Amino acid sequence: MAKANRPSVEPFAGSLDHLLAELERIDLLIRSRVAAFRACQPGDEQFRGLYVSEQQVDALLAAPLGKPAWLGTDATDAADAKARASLDTRLAELARRNAERKRLALEAGTGLRLERLRNLFGLDETDVDVLLVCLAVELDTRYEKLYAYLQDDVTRTRPSIDLVLTLLVPEPMQRIAERERFAAGAPLRAVHLLELFDDPARVSPPFIGKALKADARIVAFLLGSDRLDARVAPYVELHDGGPNLGALLLDDDTKRGLLGLLRNAAGADRKDASTGDAANDMRFVMHLQGPHGSGRRAVAGALCHERHQPLLAVDLERLVADGGTGLASSPQFELIDREARLAGAALYWNGFDTLLAAGRESELGACLRVVSGARGPSFLAGELPWFESGALGDARFIDVRLQRPSVPTRIELWQKAAAAQKVDAVQLDIVGVATKFRFTPGQIAESMHTAASLAAWRDPEHARIASQDLYDACRAHSNRTLSTLAQKITPRFNWNDIVLPADRLQQLREICNHIKYRNQVFNQWGFDAKLASSKGLSFLFAGPSGTGKTMAAGIIAAELGLDLYKIDLSLVISKFIGETEKNLGKIFDEAETANSILFFDEADSLFGKRSEVKDSHDRYANIEVGYLLQRIEEYEGIAILATNFRRNMDEAFVRRLQFTVDFPLPGEDDRFRMWSGILPQDAPRDPALDLALMAKRYTLTGGNIRNVALAAAFLAADDGDMIRMTHLIAATQREYQKMGKLVGDRDFEHTPASS
Repeated sequence: MAKANRPSVEPFAGSLDHLLAELERIDLLIRSRVAAFRACQPGDEQFRGLYVSEQQVDALLAAPLGKPAWLGTDATDAADAKARASLDTRLAELARRNAERKRLALEAGTGLRLERLRNLFGLDETDVDVLLVCLAVELDTRYEKLYAYLQDDVTRTRPSIDLVLTLLVPEPMQRIAERERFAAGAPLRAVHLLELFDDPARVSPPFIGKALKADARIVAFLLGSDRLDARVAPYVELHDGGPNLGALLLDDDTKRGLLGLLRNAAGADRKDASTGDAANDMRFVMHLQGPHGSGRRAVAGALCHERHQPLLAVDLERLVADGGTGLASSPQFELIDREARLAGAALYWNGFDTLLAAGRESELGACLRVVSGARGPSFLAGELPWFESGALGDARFIDVRLQRPSVPTRIELWQKAAAAQKVDAVQLDIVGVATKFRFTPGQIAESMHTAASLAAWRDPEHARIASQDLYDACRAHSNRTLSTLAQKITPRFNWNDIVLPADRLQQLREICNHIKYRNQVFNQWGFDAKLASSKGLSFLFAGPSGTGKTMAAGIIAAELGLDLYKIDLSLVISKFIGETEKNLGKIFDEAETANSILFFDEADSLFGKRSEVKDSHDRYANIEVGYLLQRIEEYEGIAILATNFRRNMDEAFVRRLQFTVDFPLPGEDDRFRMWSGILPQDAPRDPALDLALMAKRYTLTGGNIRNVALAAAFLAADDGDMIRMTHLIAATQREYQKMGKLVGDRDFEHTPASS
């Protein structure tokens, strides 16, 4: 009894076993058609395909429209009829046997690539047979000769549309309808399973005379290869897995929304037995907006991880750059979509902003057509906001905005990154780095890796990451574009170099404390919830030129471990209406990601007082100041405004600044401290130098004193002597002349008694 229930055939052992069995069926079909062709061919066999004989002309005229004379023609003798009948019987039996073996293999969970291809692209049985006819010649070149024989032309070694229809569709009227199978929008051509091409020897052949060729990537896929199509391989990357959604450090609202999306996706874990794909009930398009490294790909990967689905990431920036103006009309987008379907992967379009630029409407449309027709989820990743306007059809659209993580989240991310590098986070200034650098998760991971490389270079034997390595790595990974809009200042001074009244120095240290303890005050003590404005830090340095404003900015930058960028006003201010705001907008946008200190010298030229509107110029000038007021208030970083004339500053700006530090002209005692510290230890000096006299007699700022000391050194070098009082006094006279001060010669007299 058990023996009677056993199937009469065995299931296919695998995909290749199935493919070869189906090709065997196609081979029998070709044999049958060759036998029919041979039976009805008149004329000299030796010259067949090279000329048309009288007998062939008669046979062609006798054949019905759309039906070759040899198709269905009775054999000339009983032996031929019997042979053809035997072939037809074997063909029917093999077709039945293959269908049964396929059913058993699918029930057993065996993946069959030919069947997967049929389901993925909506092919029917005739489509599959067309593909197999074209595939045969890719596997065995003897079919080239057989196709040439059947087409009665030794030069036509590829099957034409006419030959394929003749082989597969016996009825002439049905063949006319089947021409649509080869139209541009039909399944076989819409996803480029087949290529149509003209025979070079035939000028403008009819449509059914065009030759067919199986796509090389499809041939490779059916033979078991998963290598990406060479035409799109440089632009795509397949990721097999992603992080667990619960492991992502996201804000509560975003995580709740993503978890709800997964819960509502009924049947997301079901698999189609023939394709291996997850059921098509998670069809949505998610726009992931966020800065570089904010975790856009991690979110997409986590959602795919939950449905056990790979992710195919597309580099749109590179694709657009290489594609040129003809990208929209090329098959690149369709080929990428095909790769995703073959891999059962969701599509992740990275750099989606590239398609939003002016002049890219056709490329955007081509991309959205692929996205709207996707079987499962698609992800559009960029930094700019975007909302779909009906281009996605019935696909559900979801907009997810990923913000830069808060300081507590950054601390946790830094600790995880340190653990991944097997570094003791306690030994590093994790809180300080997390507070000062507004990094995304991606930037944190990259910076920790760079810090490990810096440590290995600094100390190859132990390669222990130090806090300085971490700060150096963070500065290296901050946005470098700001250097094209501003001048980077390398700090050269420390707290011992600056001479200011004690209360001014205390103010500068308080500024540093506002950055150092930001996390403690805002997050741990809860002040963040009490503030409606930006948590950025902006302050004003006011005082005459040379009183130490730039030096103080450099000292603060060095203390905090941040880069300092001085804004070049010549590149910012424009006479054209709106250009100044545009230039400043670029600076603030870049500064948001640069994790640097902005230093606006001569800020009164930008942030000056608004005036009464008397003409259009006044109105636009006030609009400019209002724009700056808005941007400085929204800015999340650190900005230092320096001015020589505080009275020229707009009061609205001054009210919004956290600190205002006045840099006064130095008194005699302060000038003496400056003189005492300005001459290097290695510089030869006369022991009789009277620096107290210099401080008492000449009212100079720190910048002036630096200029005098340097000029005196060059005078001494020219004399071949050490620095003497005569050199200092002569250099001071030159400095006074440069400053435009009217002085008498007696002010620069020097006698040995006074020295």
